[in-house]
Amino acid sequence: MVSKHFKTFSLRTSLLIMGLSSIVAQITLMRELLVSFYGNELTLGIILANWLILEASGSFFLGKTVEKTEKKKEIFVLLQLVFSLTFPTSVYLSRVFKDILVSTPGEAIGFAPIFYSSFLILLPVALPHGALFTYGSKLYGLSTKEDASSVGKVYIFETIGIILGGLLMTYLLIRVLNSFEIAFTVSLTNALISVCLLWRCQRDRNPLLRKGLRTLSGLFSLCFMAVLFSTTTEKIHWSSIRSQWREIGVIHYENSIHGNITVSKKGEQYTFFFNGIPTITAPVPDIASVEDFVHLPMLLHGKPESILILSGGVGGAIHEILKHPVSRIDYVELDPLLLNLVKQFSTPLTQSELSDPRVRIHYTDGRFFINRTPEQYDLIFIGLPAPQDLQTNRFFSNEFFSIAKRKLNLDGILVLTLPGSLTYLSKELKDLNGCILNTLKRGFPFVRIIPGDTNLYLASNSNRIAGVTAGEMYRRLLARGVRTRLITQGYLEFRLQERWLNWYRQSMEGTPAHINSDFRPLGVFFGLSYWNALFSPYLTGIFQGFERFTFKLTLPLLTIFSLLMALIFIKKPHTSIQSVPYAIFTTGLTGIIFNLAIIFTFQTLYGYLYHQIGLLVAIFMMGIAVGSLFMTTRLNKIKREFLLFLGAEFAIILFSFLLPLVFVATARHIQGTATGGLGEAIFWILSFLSGVLMGLQFPLAIKIYLRDRSMKGTFGRTAGLIYGIDLLGGFLGGLFGGVLLLPILGLKATCFLMAMIKTSSFLLFFLFTKVRK
Repeated sequence: MVSKHFKTFSLRTSLLIMGLSSIVAQITLMRELLVSFYGNELTLGIILANWLILEASGSFFLGKTVEKTEKKKEIFVLLQLVFSLTFPTSVYLSRVFKDILVSTPGEAIGFAPIFYSSFLILLPVALPHGALFTYGSKLYGLSTKEDASSVGKVYIFETIGIILGGLLMTYLLIRVLNSFEIAFTVSLTNALISVCLLWRCQRDRNPLLRKGLRTLSGLFSLCFMAVLFSTTTEKIHWSSIRSQWREIGVIHYENSIHGNITVSKKGEQYTFFFNGIPTITAPVPDIASVEDFVHLPMLLHGKPESILILSGGVGGAIHEILKHPVSRIDYVELDPLLLNLVKQFSTPLTQSELSDPRVRIHYTDGRFFINRTPEQYDLIFIGLPAPQDLQTNRFFSNEFFSIAKRKLNLDGILVLTLPGSLTYLSKELKDLNGCILNTLKRGFPFVRIIPGDTNLYLASNSNRIAGVTAGEMYRRLLARGVRTRLITQGYLEFRLQERWLNWYRQSMEGTPAHINSDFRPLGVFFGLSYWNALFSPYLTGIFQGFERFTFKLTLPLLTIFSLLMALIFIKKPHTSIQSVPYAIFTTGLTGIIFNLAIIFTFQTLYGYLYHQIGLLVAIFMMGIAVGSLFMTTRLNKIKREFLLFLGAEFAIILFSFLLPLVFVATARHIQGTATGGLGEAIFWILSFLSGVLMGLQFPLAIKIYLRDRSMKGTFGRTAGLIYGIDLLGGFLGGLFGGVLLLPILGLKATCFLMAMIKTSSFLLFFLFTKVRK
């Protein structure tokens, strides 16, 4: 028979596994869906938002049955087994589901298919997992003492599990296991703990049901072990890859800490995909785009010798640059795995590029490199696509252009491209190009534009680039002995015709003079808006409406909403207790926005430490655990939980005002130092403090809500409600934080908006919460 100590230990372990499973499943499925959906900021926001709303639905709608059933432990175990079965299934679906949506391999899809397909894929995993918290809280309350402190302890156990899972994923699992090996390992862990939870005890109320579930848990454990310790996992892995990349000819598939890299081969041609997007093609690249990108800027410079390439160099660009009499090329790539695989699947083109003694490869973040290098350059090539995410936007911002300007020689040229057209510029194209062009003009006195299907932008401190004609460029081409397939005298005269530039300027008339910056990354929003117009044109109106979103607009809307809630509380006093869930909702929303703001700012300033962003999340969750533990251990002794809750509300409001000020000061400190040092420590501290503020409120909210007489006897349902409403706030923060609030409003205005939202919940709680004993 089983001792009470063993049962309590098994339940606590199960709660830890619950948190660990949540973060591992979330990260694994997000990475897989990112590949299938050609990931950008919008895709990640949709996936995260769907996960949170499904968890919230499971916690509330499935979890509320906990008060009506006597089979609480059995249902808890059943939910664990459902999760263990659906997690590997969802990984498989995330790879093959796109076959149902599109018929052409490599075709991108729009907003609506991304939303509903990710929702359906995540549903069987996130929904039962959300209900586990409600049932776990009830079980833990029954095994100890049914009060608010037991819910707080479950929250702590789950948070500790999330921390462990985040660290394991960041530093171990992603590096050594594929997604199916990760999924089956987690499934095995859930099945084994289910066996322990249902181990024989003297007073089994449902012996047949428990025996059946125990047998089923054992069978699941054996099946998962058999799959893990055989070749079955590898077969499933490659079967799903072949289906996902049908007709592409995949020969290698590997994850790194930065993303997924897939290598395909057709004939003698290799293509390297990064997170589903083709980035390198060899030995025959896209000749037209490569020669345009390289030779036009190189020929505009009288004597190019020192070159810097920030990503996108291998696979043609370096080869074309080396045709000119250059003395040094510094080539920066963030992910070492990408070039390691290029070397593994070598071609004459890539081998000649990477083995040339003039080429020096640097595995680091491009912005970190250019900010720290003492070298000066004749040309700096930004080999990155349009800024559709914050990692890319860092190379199209006003702050980056200021850094690049200092690293150019007198006649040096900064080179970048954006999508364009020679027939029609849509509003989205005009907004994107106009924003980056205005930002370039703010940083550089001279900007030359060469319009085309891909617009080429050349910025310099010297006006010499403006006077170079097509004839002069062709003479330089002949003098340097450069052989090309595309660049001829006729082609140069065609590309540099004045009528193209006049047409471009006329088309761009009336475009707002937006500036793209680190702390207000409008380039991200305009990049996403352009992407949406390509693949979901029926949603164009929504994005244009988002563009008009302002901080001043939100204040009257928030005021009207708060007054309506106040009116309801006055008319129906018994509903005033709902100010507690509203406060938790705003805390969940604010917490996600804080977390996004800290991560995005860290990523902007320390992109070379991108792989440590998982550590920032872990520190944030650690703060939640510490705050919740601190409050939970004192909860039964606290007599003035009302005042403490108000104090936590006020602290979040104050934190909202201080956060952007600390970021600006940190950015200035980093610009003036050669190492991260104190700046990095500030981010760790901010992550921890924001987590503490979130964690303090949860146990207090449970206690205040349960003390209301109308809530008596609803312990499990209350846990599900408060947990679910917290996740609902996180859902909205995840959906709109990275797409709307931070890009459109900017960091400062977004944090101030969070302060206003928390002020609303502070006032409603202060004025209307009445604990009716």
